[in-house]
Amino acid sequence: MRTKPSKTPPGQARIQYLKVQNFRALHNIEFRDLKPLTVLVGPNGSGKSTVFDVFAFLAECFEIGLRRAWDKRGRAKELKTRGSDGPVTIEIKYKEPKYPLITYHLAVDERAGGPFVAEEWLEWRRGQRGKPFRFLEYREGQGRAISGELPDDQDKRIEVPLSSADLLAVNALGQFADHPRVAALRDFITGWYVSYLSADSARGQPEAGPQERLTRTGDNLANVIQYLAEQHGDRLEQIFDVLRRRVPRIERVLAETMPDGRLLLQIKDAPFSHPVLARFASDGTLKMLAYLVLLYDPTPPPFIGIEEPENFLHPRLLPELAEECRAASARTQLLVTTHSPFFLNGLRPVEVRVLWRDEHGYTQTQRAADVPGVSEFVEKGALLGHLWMEGHLGVGDPLVNQGAPSRPQPRR
Repeated sequence: MRTKPSKTPPGQARIQYLKVQNFRALHNIEFRDLKPLTVLVGPNGSGKSTVFDVFAFLAECFEIGLRRAWDKRGRAKELKTRGSDGPVTIEIKYKEPKYPLITYHLAVDERAGGPFVAEEWLEWRRGQRGKPFRFLEYREGQGRAISGELPDDQDKRIEVPLSSADLLAVNALGQFADHPRVAALRDFITGWYVSYLSADSARGQPEAGPQERLTRTGDNLANVIQYLAEQHGDRLEQIFDVLRRRVPRIERVLAETMPDGRLLLQIKDAPFSHPVLARFASDGTLKMLAYLVLLYDPTPPPFIGIEEPENFLHPRLLPELAEECRAASARTQLLVTTHSPFFLNGLRPVEVRVLWRDEHGYTQTQRAADVPGVSEFVEKGALLGHLWMEGHLGVGDPLVNQGAPSRPQPRR
């Protein structure tokens, strides 16, 4: 096989569908018609973070390997749905420009304390009525794949055994130029950014040197500011303009190299002549800066996950942050979890998925737009966050209503 000469540049692939089985409380759940911006809302324990972790788990399977991703989540004892005998299954349908809708299916189970790939396949359907065609299919390290830019049933099937049953075929074969569509999926998933941004991490003083993208904790924020200042000055000024509108007293952010080689992040407050060190800046200012750096990335990741962006931010900033997320969704796809009605106030019903636990303890979901009456209220000027807090989404009060969304009653 020929080694891939370079990494495929990020495309505009979009996830349209997600199905999860036997992943903690996600016993059997589907998310259809996912939008460029999707926001999950529901009571504590409804499964929002678990859905978020599905994407993190899949990304880590490609980055650090299935075994490490499985082990860090407590193996089957903690990861699999209680009382479930079947494998953990994740299935996504995604669309690349100029290509048919592609389905990626991964089923993982455990044997003798270790995980193995019970089933993994890739298929697409040409046209609305075309027959589904699998061009990669593996079970426990054994299987076949079809090479070619446009694989079909006339192409040659290549048997490529993997060295271990816990290896993902897409990750292994995707490193070679002989499998361009497999490689495209591998690049797509390894390019995901599932964030756990921390204001404390952003206060650090990393070693100097420009870096193109934030780490998941944001501990290299100063390095990314340095990179933008050197390579994308216009984009950095755009970030500063937005930051000044959101935090009016902020004038600019500086990344200065110290004599010992560390990078010092400083924030210039307009009334004062000297900047303030990042370690003395407010949590909210650092979080907003980090989010803007992420959302205004000149070459954004193909998928971004953000968990509870409301932490440390003033409520009045949250509808505006929702608008920034929607603007960024023209260039990338975002999944956000939130408990904030203020963030929801900046959203549309088609962008919001309501989650709750049924009587068996399993997570269920419904689009806010499909809850009877919600879209009509919004069309008449109601804000989604207010409707949620008034109970119109059916899960507004976790102490009272843990069931499915109910029909909203007219406000008197």
